[in-house]
Amino acid sequence: MSIRLHDLVERAAARSPEAPALTYKDETLTYGRLAEAVASLAGGLAGLGLRRGERVAIYLDKRIETVTSVFATSAAGGVFVPVNPLLRAKQVGYILNDCTVRVLVTSADRFEVLRAELAECKALEHVILVGGSASPTATAHYTVHEWSALTGPAVAPTVPTIDADMAAIFYTSGSTGKPKGVVLSHRNLIVGGESVSSYLHNRADDVILAALPLSFDAGFSQLTTAFTVGAHVVLMNYLLPGDVPKLCAKHRVTGLTCVPPLWIQIAEQTWPEEATRHLRYFANTGGRMPRTTLTRLREIFPQALPYLMYGLTEAFRSTYLDPSEVDRRPDSIGKAIPNAEILVVRPDGTECDPGEEGELVHRGALVSMGYWNDPERTAERFRPAPGRENGLCLPEIAVWSGDAVVRDEEGFLYFVGRRDEMIKTSGYRVSPSEIEEAAYETGLVRDAVALGVDDPTLGQAILLVVSPADASSFDAAALTAQLRRTLPLYMVPREIAVRPSLPRSPNGKFDRTLLRAEYAS
Repeated sequence: MSIRLHDLVERAAARSPEAPALTYKDETLTYGRLAEAVASLAGGLAGLGLRRGERVAIYLDKRIETVTSVFATSAAGGVFVPVNPLLRAKQVGYILNDCTVRVLVTSADRFEVLRAELAECKALEHVILVGGSASPTATAHYTVHEWSALTGPAVAPTVPTIDADMAAIFYTSGSTGKPKGVVLSHRNLIVGGESVSSYLHNRADDVILAALPLSFDAGFSQLTTAFTVGAHVVLMNYLLPGDVPKLCAKHRVTGLTCVPPLWIQIAEQTWPEEATRHLRYFANTGGRMPRTTLTRLREIFPQALPYLMYGLTEAFRSTYLDPSEVDRRPDSIGKAIPNAEILVVRPDGTECDPGEEGELVHRGALVSMGYWNDPERTAERFRPAPGRENGLCLPEIAVWSGDAVVRDEEGFLYFVGRRDEMIKTSGYRVSPSEIEEAAYETGLVRDAVALGVDDPTLGQAILLVVSPADASSFDAAALTAQLRRTLPLYMVPREIAVRPSLPRSPNGKFDRTLLRAEYAS
């Protein structure tokens, strides 16, 4: 039997209807109540005439209605589009138009900000408002509904979807151009949840703090991994780093996944014993965690297992490093997650030898359905898997990541850098992460991003953008002097730019694209 995304909630409710599923602030829904809420809204969406495969955008902060909307869209046969709540009206309008959204779920205050943009979203027919109402626009081509009007008896429609159908479109920023909509099937999401929950050893008594945006694949994975095993998810809208220890203590959190910039901030907080007592694992994704930060986190959480992960939105998750290997190879991104194969290949598709740099290629059930309405970029990133038997007539499509990696003799992978981020200076190819790691190890910086800027002599000169660990005593010359002692001369930054803080993307990563544009000259 094929499993669709909403089946995760229904199955957990059938097993343990009274088990806690979701908490937001002081409200907790059991799996039984969550299943009822999902079925109720799914019926409301069907009543609006939502058809199989039509898109429902969700532009809300993390709250119970956000999660309900996601799974109700699945139950109604639609495709959910989670929109990062940090995006501005123009960016939201682009996404709604790009994938011809028919239904928008948002809050009354966000709706007011969006009104002008929505006038240009011709496919939009219905807006559902959470937590309030709004005066209608006389000339609007869509109908506005209050949330309560769409949630009646808990009877979900029967829609003949299968696991190969579209389930979601996740928009991710590209290094150039407009955001790309990555299309994910039910199978992608279900297999991803099963795979990640298996190596994290998630179980029903886990309490997972969802600190990352649900519009980010790793953030959404907190829901699928938890619901796969019937665990409890606590929703957190990021306010201050100090809120994380408080929520961990209040809810006895056992699992926490973050991106490096957030981990750097979390490591600086005061962690009372009641906040760390129950943590069973902590996981990193979305970039390399500085070794100094990893060391500090292991001191804060001595009983928790560290999981270092690597993933692609185009394939959800790809690799993880088993905690037993962290001391031996802390710079490794590990090996393939269950039910995936990771290849390291040359430009001609042949496999690289151990120690030879190549492109990471991901094959298996997690490979997504491509980019929405973008055949050119889809053809560039989604290509036939290398090494297939000649007798197979139909090509298997894999994700060619664009990331340079190296595999060692024991099969462990090491991230070198994104090919479009590699710095080419003095005839060398330099990984930004190697320079950044050296900067972190000095203890003088809190954040660091290395960039290549055009230079007529060197090809590219290295610029290091940092925020100081201690602004009152920071000396850029002292940082350069320490880097000269640890890096080869061609890797030493020509210039260090100092900022109070570094800009972050809506997903919490350092915004390299913005920094590169600012320092291009």
